[in-house]
Order: sequence, then structure tokens, then C-alpha cells
Amino acid sequence: MAKLYFKFGAMNSSKTANALMTKFNYEEKGKKVWLIKPAIDNRDGVQIIKSRIGLSAECDALKTTDSILELCPDNIDVIICDECQFLTEEQVDDLRIIATDKDIPVLCFGLRADFLTHLFPGSKRLFELADSIAEIKSICKCGSKAIVNARFDDKGEIQIEGAQVFIGGNESYEGLCWKCYHRLVEEKKKERRI
Repeated sequence: MAKLYFKFGAMNSSKTANALMTKFNYEEKGKKVWLIKPAIDNRDGVQIIKSRIGLSAECDALKTTDSILELCPDNIDVIICDECQFLTEEQVDDLRIIATDKDIPVLCFGLRADFLTHLFPGSKRLFELADSIAEIKSICKCGSKAIVNARFDDKGEIQIEGAQVFIGGNESYEGLCWKCYHRLVEEKKKERRI
């Protein structure tokens, strides 16, 4: 039976590069890949997945109202989804059904939590339903394991409030360990009290 996989990591852990390398590996074996991502991720274009190291591929971009179950092509061997944290719970349910009923492996790559350390809806549902959950590790600037996706403004100051979704890359986010993140947040809170 095919499985639903969730591979998560902090910002800059090479999740997208891993997704694109996985796509290459399947295609090298003659397998047909359906590469998808939520349309909300438009920083490199709507129908493109691009990694920081320069790998890229065309993909289908899904709106929040799209049913993955209804859109799923009949002639595919695997589904690879990048930025899966932006999927709706219903779309993750669709992926679970596809893996089970159609016996098609589904590999999802994305963030676990937002800049305030709250789970994204898509990630939460994947934690609930995935057969396999694996962390793609990265490091903080201090050398410890990065687990938090800290958001910074254009002046380089950490953000401690705002909308859950703000599309950005290295200019807006940095993967930090808990200690570095907590220190910056407490400094920001103290600064606001002064």
C-alpha cells in the first residue's frame, strides 16, 4: 500500500531542493510525477517551484477551493507537493484518500509551524494523517538545530505579531533554534514596554 509522507523543516532546510531531487529520482526511473503546490506561494511565479540552490520545475498550483481528489490525473505514479503547510485540511484529506484508495505515494514537503510557533492547518492535518513523518534538519546561526521560522521586517527586526501567512524567503525569514528565537522575542517585548 502506498503511503502519505510528510517531510518538514525550518526555513532554509532545503525542503524544496529535496522535493525537486525526489521528482528527478522518480522520473529517472521512468515514473510519472504530479508536482503540485498551493497557489498562495507565488514568490517565484504561480506555476513554478524553485529552490534557493537554483533547482526549479513547473508545477500545478492549487487554489484553496480545489479538490485534489477531483484534479488528480489518472496516469501518475507519485504526487509530490511543496509548501504543503498552505494546503487546507480537506486537501490533505484528499491526499490521504489518494494514497490509500489509488495506491499512489504522496510526498509532502513544508514547514511545521509559523513565525509564532503555531502549526499551519495543512501541517497539523499531515501530522494527524501521515504514515511517515520526517524532519529535514537545518542549523541556526549559532550552530544549534533550527526549529523556529522567525520573521523579520525590512529593518531586520523580529516580528512578534501579524498574519500567519506572509510569503517570503531569506529576506523575511530565518530558521533559528529556540534559544536564539526566544532571546530575540523577549528583547522585542522588553523594547515595547520601555
